[in-house]
Amino acid sequence: MNLSTGRALVAQGGGPTAVINQSLLGVVLGARKYPQITGIFGAVQGIQGIAEENLVDLTETDASELERVGATPASALRSTRIKPTPEICGRIFEVCKAHDVRYFFYIGGNDSADTCRIVQEEAEKGGYELRVAHVPKTIDNDLKVTDHCPGYGSAAKFVAQAFMGANLDNRSLPGVYIGIVMGRHAGFLTAAAALGRNIPDDGPHLVYVPEVTFSKEKFLDDVNRTHEKFGRCVIAVSEGITDDKGRPIVEQFTGGEKDAHGNIQLSGTGALGDLLSSWVRAGTSISRVRADTLGYLQRSFAGCVSEVDQTEAREVGEMAAKYAIGDNQDGSVAIRRIGDYAVEYFLTPLESVARESKSMPKEFINKDGNDVTQAFLEYARPLAGPLPTMAPLSAPAVNKILDA
Repeated sequence: MNLSTGRALVAQGGGPTAVINQSLLGVVLGARKYPQITGIFGAVQGIQGIAEENLVDLTETDASELERVGATPASALRSTRIKPTPEICGRIFEVCKAHDVRYFFYIGGNDSADTCRIVQEEAEKGGYELRVAHVPKTIDNDLKVTDHCPGYGSAAKFVAQAFMGANLDNRSLPGVYIGIVMGRHAGFLTAAAALGRNIPDDGPHLVYVPEVTFSKEKFLDDVNRTHEKFGRCVIAVSEGITDDKGRPIVEQFTGGEKDAHGNIQLSGTGALGDLLSSWVRAGTSISRVRADTLGYLQRSFAGCVSEVDQTEAREVGEMAAKYAIGDNQDGSVAIRRIGDYAVEYFLTPLESVARESKSMPKEFINKDGNDVTQAFLEYARPLAGPLPTMAPLSAPAVNKILDA
């Protein structure tokens, strides 16, 4: 039996992505299909906006305008990094009651799933009919249960193309190039740097992810051997790499500077790239060493969107509306891969996704811990989609005359 009539409320949380607005579009247009929906509200700045009753009315927003918003990167409703607490979630529940919200949709990562879980529990305790749906989103690709997360494919495409360009630049002027990629606990995004390799000497030649303990000595040995082999070395490094005691490597440079949530500050300052560069200069005979931190560019880069990612981001929003409104169920929308390549959607309990994150499987990382495997490439290629084709110059050498 469906719930009584009422409003739907949708919000976006955490880091933006290139396709998160497709999920917003999916929820809104999906909700409009059901006669029991009396209105559709959007919360400005996620759960913070709900707590402050900072809401906008999307009920009559023109579909063509929504389509344009859907094709726009980053969070149209804006976002927040506020962590869910029982107090905040209790306030969200009170706002939902005050505005006759019967369907709550939160687009975000595992913290957003946890918010949904707590709000659902508050509604049950208060005897209030409220359906709560979590719509998955994260470029880190670290949500449990689901095969992959909307937002990851487009970020992976950007990272792959960024390293394709860095590799060509490094081939032109050889040396060591280090690119720092987002990923505190999971290496999926850093691993995507390998998707653009086409010929044997293409970089990145080395890939380091948080799932593998990072050793300074082994790193320098890897760099030396690679530089001797190719005359250059392109390296992809996750911001979250740690030592054998589980401490972030960057802490050795920053002294343990923390962000607003008490987490060790990772790549936001470029500190990790500077530290690794200094190690290479001091520990090898290589003089040309450069480092970049990709930073926020990875999340919402305009004009670099995976079509598969865009489609699936919209579909998880539509499915969230179907499960919550049409099927009268709470939960988190998840993706199951079938065939090569197709997907199907299913609903998983909120508690199976909330809070905890997943890491890259061992079979995606090579035995030396400094690269990815073919299994990872086969997993990630359909998500990022087609990449540009790079062509090396091939021409016969001219015979020398003066030095003959």
